[in-house]
Amino acid sequence: MKAVRYHQYGDRSVLRYEDAPQPEPGAGQVVVELAAAGVNHLDVWVREGVYGSRVPMPHIGGSDGAGVVAKVGPGVRRAKEGDQVAISPGLSCGICRECLSGRDHLCREYVILGAGPDGTYAQAVAVPEANLLPLPAQLTAVEAAALPLVLVTAWHMLVGLARIRPGETVLVLAGTSGVGSVAIQVAKLFGAQVIATAQSAKLERLRALGADQVIDHAQEDIAQRVRQLTAKEGVDVVFEHVGEATWEASLKSLRPGGRLVTCGSTTGYRAITDLRYVYSRQLSIFGDYMGAKGELLDAWQRVLSGAIRPVIDRTFPLADAALAHQHLEERRAVGKVVLEIPA
Repeated sequence: MKAVRYHQYGDRSVLRYEDAPQPEPGAGQVVVELAAAGVNHLDVWVREGVYGSRVPMPHIGGSDGAGVVAKVGPGVRRAKEGDQVAISPGLSCGICRECLSGRDHLCREYVILGAGPDGTYAQAVAVPEANLLPLPAQLTAVEAAALPLVLVTAWHMLVGLARIRPGETVLVLAGTSGVGSVAIQVAKLFGAQVIATAQSAKLERLRALGADQVIDHAQEDIAQRVRQLTAKEGVDVVFEHVGEATWEASLKSLRPGGRLVTCGSTTGYRAITDLRYVYSRQLSIFGDYMGAKGELLDAWQRVLSGAIRPVIDRTFPLADAALAHQHLEERRAVGKVVLEIPA
C-alpha cells in the first residue's frame, strides 16, 4: 500500500510518500481502507520528536481517519466488511481499573493512534473494533476524518471537566483552530455564551461558528477586552490550548470561582502562574489529555444528529502531506486540514 512515512525525526522534509506493508488485523481488530485522514498539531510534534514518546521507525503518523472496513480479524463481534466508519484515536488495554470504569484515557497503556502504533497517513490501518465509529450518511469521509480527536478533546474539557451550564460564559482561545472550532459548537450546544479569539482576518469565521463576541488576539488585550464584554465580571470558563502566550490573560479573564481547562501549549509550555491570584480568586485549573471512548460516543451522537459539524479549511492529497503540515505550522488554517487518500 501507499503511505506517508518518516525514517527519522525532523522537519516536514522527512515525510516520504512510499510503499509500506499492508496491515493485517489481529485478534479483535479490523483493517480500515482509508479514504481520508485528519491532520493535527500532534502529528507535527510526533514527527519532530518533541512529543515525549519514541515511535518505531519508519513510522506512519496520523490519528484521525475514515473509510471502509476491508478485513475483519478473529474475535470481532459486530463490525463487518463494507461498514462505513470513522476511527476513535485513543488506544488502551481495555482491562485495567481505569478502562473498566470508563476512564480509558487514564489507562497506563493509553496511547494515541499515530503517536505510538502506525497511524492513518496510509491507504489502510489496523485498529481495534472498539475504536470504530459509525460514519453518518450526511458526512463525507473527509468531514468525518476531521472530527474525532478534536471532538473528544473539546467534549471532555467542557462537558467532562468544566461541566458548563446554560447561561455561563465561555472564552475560547484560538477559536478558528480545529479544536477551537469544535469547542465553540459544544459550548453553544449546552446553552453557553461564547467569546472567542482569532486574528482580525478570521473574526467573521468565529461569528459564523456561533461566537457571540469576538476578540482580535493580535491587536487587543484579551483580559481587558473580556472585562469590557462582561461588565467587569469575567468569564465562567476559559478553553485554553495556546499555552505560554495566552496563559496569564486566560487566568485574568476568569471571574472569581472560574474554571480554566487546558489541553495544549502550541506557543510554549513555560507559563508563569501567580498562585496568589489562583487561590485568592478560588480558581480551578483542569488539565486534559483527550477523553474517554464513552465520551466520544456521546459527542458522536451530536454529530449523527447534525448538531455538531466539522469545519474544513482545505484538503491535500496524501502525497502532499508535507504541504499540509506546512499549512498547519504557518497557522493559516481555519478549522481542520484533511488528507485525501487514493484508493
